[in-house]
Parts: sequence; C-alpha cells; structure tokens
Amino acid sequence: MKSTILIAAVSVLSLSVGSAFAASHSTANPMVGGAEMFADKTIVENAVNSADHTTLVAAVTAAGLVETLSGEGPFTVFAPTNAAFDKLPAGTVETLLKPENKDQLVKILTCHVVAADAMSEAIMGMIDADGGTHPVPTVGGCTLQATYMGDKIMITDEMGNVAHVTIADVDQSNGVIHVIDTVLLPKM
Repeated sequence: MKSTILIAAVSVLSLSVGSAFAASHSTANPMVGGAEMFADKTIVENAVNSADHTTLVAAVTAAGLVETLSGEGPFTVFAPTNAAFDKLPAGTVETLLKPENKDQLVKILTCHVVAADAMSEAIMGMIDADGGTHPVPTVGGCTLQATYMGDKIMITDEMGNVAHVTIADVDQSNGVIHVIDTVLLPKM
C-alpha cells in the first residue's frame, strides 16, 4: 500500500515537473540570427550573438551606444538585420561608420530606440486605441508610426519607409527587441 502511494506521488511529481518544463520552454524567447536569446541578458549581450545583426552591432559600437544599450533601460529596440542595412544605397553603411559621421549614425540608431518596454500586444493595443496608427516617439527625437495587419506590426519612419517586424517580443533584461527588415531613417 505504501509503495503504491509512493509510486503515485512520484508519478504526479514527474508530471508536474514535466509540465512545468514544457510551460517554461513554450514561453522561451525566439531564436534570432541562429542564436538563443536570453531574457536575463541585456540587448547588447544578446545582439552580439545574432549572425543577422553584425552590421547593427558594428554600428552601435561605432556610435558609442554600447554602454547606453547595456544600461538599465527599459528600451524597445527595432533591430534591423544585416539584410535591412544591405537595402540602403551602396556605400551608405561604410560612410556612416566613419568617425566624422558619428553624429548622423547616432541619430539614425537612436531613432530605432524607444524609452519603454513595449511588447507587440501592447503596441497593437496602442494602435487600436489610436484608431489604426500609433505615433512612436524615439530616443533620437524621431516620431515613427506603428500600424499592423493581422498579427504583423509595421513601423513607418519619417521618410516614408516601412519596416515589418519579422520577429517580435524578444525579451531582454533591459527591454525588448523587435527584429525589422528595413532601416528606419529620420527626416533629413
């Protein structure tokens, strides 16, 4: 009798642990650029591991923003991929990475950063509350426009370029990253 109760208790415990393990893994961060993203690491600590964000990491380093984006936050970063940077006119990235263009690079990069921790569900709620388009003021002084179609968020920059969020809600210790397919530009 005691062994039957012990076996039943172990079975319940195993199911509970298995369910907890499955639940914790079902809410895990998405993979980005072939790398696991960890919610207990900062935006910079995770971004450096993404093979899809080497250009962004180089730009953040050249702009002197590593310390800022490693800070407490909270930040929402719309993180363009290498392919997004490749869509810019030839030579643009190389020119922006030159020390004499640091101010312009800082302006562009900080127009991808919002001083808040905004997950996609919250962004969609703000879009709905504003009748279909939500203005998004950035750290860089730009105002982006957020919209969505279905479950895909789109961000329009001040030049009229539209970036699509391709991977949403990558939780970080100091905010959230939303991967985008287009570099956002301030009005020049």
